[in-house]
Amino acid sequence: MQIQPIHTEDDYQRALDRIEKIFDAKPGSDEGDELEILGILVDEYEKKHFPIEAPKPVEAIKFRMDQLGMQQKDLAKVLGSKSRASEILSGKRSLSLRHIKLLHKKLGIPAEVLIQEPEPVT
Repeated sequence: MQIQPIHTEDDYQRALDRIEKIFDAKPGSDEGDELEILGILVDEYEKKHFPIEAPKPVEAIKFRMDQLGMQQKDLAKVLGSKSRASEILSGKRSLSLRHIKLLHKKLGIPAEVLIQEPEPVT
């Protein structure tokens, strides 16, 4: 197959079909090289046409708490008080730089996710 840029949905589908056919190609072989290039092209097309937004800070905190089996009282220990944890989780209080650093260090949440502007509370 001649590798071509992916401009349309049809091009994208053809690339996916070809990737499926050569998925087990040996690295360094002609098909392995083709697979690597098609993977890059598909990735770029998907980034442009199917972007995935980073989660909102509160969503990321709740998700990470769930992963770690944490409850609000556990978050309160990280943040320093029950009321602060409650206000942050409800969206009534924005994260301070100190909170962002603590959540990044203690829970492993990427700082770039935590520094986003919060959604207004309605």
